[in-house]
Amino acid sequence: MNVHVDVEPEGGAKSVERPRFGFTDAELATHPTVYRDDLLLGKTVVISGGATGMGKAMAFLASRLGANVVMCARTAEKLTATQDAIEQHVGRRPMAVPMSIRDPDQVEMMLDAVLAEYGQIDTLINNAGGQFPQNAIDFSRKGWLAVMDLNLNGTWWMMQETAKRWVAAGAAGNIVNIVATVERGMPQSAHCCAARSGVIYLSKTLSTEWAPHNIRVNCVAPGIVETEGFAVYPDEALTRFHLANPMQKRGDAWDVAEAVIYLAAPSGKFITGEVVTVDGGQNQWGVNWPAGIPDYFNIGGAA
Repeated sequence: MNVHVDVEPEGGAKSVERPRFGFTDAELATHPTVYRDDLLLGKTVVISGGATGMGKAMAFLASRLGANVVMCARTAEKLTATQDAIEQHVGRRPMAVPMSIRDPDQVEMMLDAVLAEYGQIDTLINNAGGQFPQNAIDFSRKGWLAVMDLNLNGTWWMMQETAKRWVAAGAAGNIVNIVATVERGMPQSAHCCAARSGVIYLSKTLSTEWAPHNIRVNCVAPGIVETEGFAVYPDEALTRFHLANPMQKRGDAWDVAEAVIYLAAPSGKFITGEVVTVDGGQNQWGVNWPAGIPDYFNIGGAA
């Protein structure tokens, strides 16, 4: 499970030094891809949380494939840094809109700005999200609501407002929601599990409701995917994350980005209502304890 750091436990997490995690900008610009260079030429792709982590890898890859990329996130400085990096290394400058997906008014303004600039939205990638590892019994009301509002409600506002515009224009649409592997629960991330499960079954429902409008809705569920977000984890978790899947290794942001493009490109034209799981088999193998294994379960080298 990859963690975005939009939401922290009350009191904040202390900053500690970590080795570099994830890809550099130059690596994102040159990493091999299975896709041809012009695959998304002329398409407009909106990516929430596109300035960092998996979203940044998606923005790089979609730009490399010729798309008009639009990134939205809360922090303007991070958006600008990613814009500059993609322009420098890829030669295309994405559009960037600082905003919060928790605010439906800001969602509407962002989407209208995209349509004013490009005239269309072909794919919406709901990547923005955040949570913090903590035992469920210790969640504060504020912490619970923050994670639910960001991961579930924010995703819903993005989906609904984009779909309204597709339906009004008589245009086809494609939504890819980044979720998590929730089939076996998520100890120490119960708030995330509840929200992501909601997104999964919301997506399945909408894939049926919105099929008459030629709108596809799918999810991608990453497992242990290394990004710069790994810096928030304790050392104990970092040393055993890979043991939570039978391949016993970490995935990377490129694994997720290429799965998303598969659904966004013509290759995904007959896929809707599905969850593409990118987790090295974690959902059928191990349990991940991001805040440390409780003594009760610390038998046999649990992950």
